[in-house]
Amino acid sequence: MSWNAGGDRRRKHLLRNVNGAVEDFEKQWNPQGPLLLFLCAGRRTLLREDTAINNNFFYVNEQIRDREVRVIGEHGEMIGIMSSQDALKAAQEAGLDLVKVSPNAKPPVCKIIDYGKFRYEQARKEKEAKKKQKVTEIKEIRMSPNIDTNDLQTKTAAARKFLERGDRVKITLRFRGREMAHMNAHMHILTDFANSLTDIAIVEKAPKVEGRTMTMFLTQKKN
Repeated sequence: MSWNAGGDRRRKHLLRNVNGAVEDFEKQWNPQGPLLLFLCAGRRTLLREDTAINNNFFYVNEQIRDREVRVIGEHGEMIGIMSSQDALKAAQEAGLDLVKVSPNAKPPVCKIIDYGKFRYEQARKEKEAKKKQKVTEIKEIRMSPNIDTNDLQTKTAAARKFLERGDRVKITLRFRGREMAHMNAHMHILTDFANSLTDIAIVEKAPKVEGRTMTMFLTQKKN
């Protein structure tokens, strides 16, 4: 590309993109990562690519370049501190892999294990953990100050079902016109609602006026 006067705009645009990319690499830079050749405004700049950005990444075998590492054996026994070369040799002699499991320790901790089986177990545990995680939803129950007894019982039953599933419940009392002049006088509707569910719920957020509404949050009572 020729950098003539007519190309100044393109040149400035390219340099902005290049500078942004360099800043991103600097934030993620890791002195132990493999070298990455990067072209910057016609000059060749050597940067380190952080291959451990992904939390699931582990340095394995020849990727481990620390001068010394603390080595744990296949069965959890402490072998001791040695050079990474000696540790790798020990792993190879056992027909296994050397995996860095605690890179921030001093010295870093490595295990002699079967890396394939290790990653399989990691993936299995992560999958099981995700299954156990439940996304808590917020369900809303809307009422008016003039709600009748039957409707109130229906709303209470619906809230109970939501709470039994582990969801949070937002109770909203909506006011119109002249009703807004007496909002606090109707607060008992929310407190009575909460009192009818004390066997399963606790008040997470007390009744609060928000514009034309009064809201209260309930959450499942922990055993």
